[in-house]
Amino acid sequence: MNMLKRSKKLGWITVSISLVLIAFSAPQTYACTGRYVILAWNNLGMHCYNPSFRDIGVLPPYNVLWAQVIKVGDPPQFVTTGITIQYRFPGNTYSVGKTDFWSYAQQLFNLAAPLPPNTGLAGKGLSGVMDVVQDPVLGDHFEAVGIPLTEYYDWDKKLSNPNPFQLAEITVRDATTKKILAQTLSVAPVSSELSCITCHADTADATTRYPINPTGQVETNILALHDYLNSGKYPTPLMNSRPVLCASCHSSNALGAPGVAGISSLSFAMHNHHNEDLVMDIMPDTTAGCYNCHPGTKTRCLRDTMSQSFSLNCTTCHGNMADVASPVRNPWVTLPRCDNTSCHGNGYAMDQPLYRNSRGHGGVYCAGCHDSPHAITPSRQTADSLKFYALQGHAGSLKKCTVCHLTRPTASAFKHYWASPQ
Repeated sequence: MNMLKRSKKLGWITVSISLVLIAFSAPQTYACTGRYVILAWNNLGMHCYNPSFRDIGVLPPYNVLWAQVIKVGDPPQFVTTGITIQYRFPGNTYSVGKTDFWSYAQQLFNLAAPLPPNTGLAGKGLSGVMDVVQDPVLGDHFEAVGIPLTEYYDWDKKLSNPNPFQLAEITVRDATTKKILAQTLSVAPVSSELSCITCHADTADATTRYPINPTGQVETNILALHDYLNSGKYPTPLMNSRPVLCASCHSSNALGAPGVAGISSLSFAMHNHHNEDLVMDIMPDTTAGCYNCHPGTKTRCLRDTMSQSFSLNCTTCHGNMADVASPVRNPWVTLPRCDNTSCHGNGYAMDQPLYRNSRGHGGVYCAGCHDSPHAITPSRQTADSLKFYALQGHAGSLKKCTVCHLTRPTASAFKHYWASPQ
């Protein structure tokens, strides 16, 4: 990484080019040594966090990496013992100063002590060791949960060049000899663009329509409006309770927060309120409308082959605002399925309710071969495809059998779905 260190001041383009050169100059290192393969991905197509936590907390910086390690052979074998998996983000080694999260984390999340700098809510930092997870339902794999990643490289002191598609370098080592067995680069998507400024700026519709005094900033305009619309429903105005964690009242499956009994989930409250006729001119049932919040028009997190090659958009899979705001929907659980009859059908049956938790051929996670939700390969972002180039020489779903098999099996041996041996 010396080349990266010497050139980091030239900007994010140089950083990105450096990482691409690293991936392609050492394909045997980044693909496999001939004995081991690592498949790595992010659990979501985008991880969002607040641009500031001084007044409101919706989502913290909380990225998640998953991986499976395969010993090449006939048959291939999953490996979870005798190895360690390390992760790091070249050129992105700290987050304090890039976000004010650590100034308010203890109060927002009711922590017993201040959160250590550059440490996430689950104890992970911007480099470290992935944990082995042996789950009877989800299967054996590795995870690094709650990485407090931002979209800013260390050289970007003015925080003016966000890159939402950060690259994680993931290294598998022999636990005894420390010898490198396999490496890969995988995108860890992250954005703080969700700012609500389209509607909640001082002069915007959601502020001027109601008899509230503009506060000079989006977050407090939202709290003032919430106090006005819910006057008398809680003892202390939110403007006097800052910083406010939305999930302290509104349940959030994303945070595992139960909320308060009798109060709607955060997802329902947000989508149901913004489904009103008065705001649908600003929040239309289109991808552009979704990008007002998820997380923004600059990030454009929907980048997968479905959108690029088949013209699918947010509403194709998730439905319109009314669908997402349905009271029977369980947020983050009631999500589109690949085996829906209108999509791929039961020939591509998922073994779990969620794509990101499902396994396919031989027990490999769907995302291991196809990549993360909203980033299904080939993505319009070159960084998403680096690992596929390193493994098989081209972008697109992992389909070269000899990446994992020592010799090529017969065509009839391939089964896309996961047939558990139990």
